[in-house]
Amino acid sequence: MRRFPTGVRAIRGYIRSAPGTYLWLAALFVTTIAMHHMSPEFETEFLRQRSTNIHELSANPRRVLIASAFWIDGGGWLLYAVLYSVFHAQAERRLGTPRWLIVSFGTHVAATFISEGALLWAIRHDYAPHSAVNTLDVGVSYALAGAVAVLTYRIARPYRHLYLVAILVIYGAPLLSGRTFTDLGHFASVLIGLACYPLTRGRGDAPWNPADTLRAVGRKTGISGARAKDRTP
Repeated sequence: MRRFPTGVRAIRGYIRSAPGTYLWLAALFVTTIAMHHMSPEFETEFLRQRSTNIHELSANPRRVLIASAFWIDGGGWLLYAVLYSVFHAQAERRLGTPRWLIVSFGTHVAATFISEGALLWAIRHDYAPHSAVNTLDVGVSYALAGAVAVLTYRIARPYRHLYLVAILVIYGAPLLSGRTFTDLGHFASVLIGLACYPLTRGRGDAPWNPADTLRAVGRKTGISGARAKDRTP
């Protein structure tokens, strides 16, 4: 029977522990490759038809809410592979796949309606041009922000409070400076993710303590160093 190196087994185990995350990531890889074979003009129109803008939400809300979550507008796939592995995979492992899906899709849908609702209000009050009803709006960043936020409850105190302050600053600063509808959508996603606290209860596993992780790494490093010293002639 073929045995894989320890590192490969660890990676395979990590992927298997978050199947929804990596199936989604695989789908994004396929759609990203497809986009690379489109002309710029075709790509823009193709994505607009799958965009959660006001026009498409009014005509085909179910279709675009699902379709928009499988395309990346800007940013490379590798960046999302890292972000998904750090945040979505951890959220799925901590919450379980069904609860993680509720958080991710619920955040995606709710933040979309909040941001597009604000944009519609701006159009009706002449704060934004009418052409904004066709604004290109696809991607997975709202769901990602929700996953980032819900992980707050899986971190032990007092580090939980530091993490919370960090995400509020990271997502709140663009809203204060840029005040675009996507900035509003991202900040709304964070608040929705934080509101998902009831879904984090009853999981049984203890919150992650960064101090314990650092101590464990320190012990391993110390042991490795001692062994290396023992082997020194």
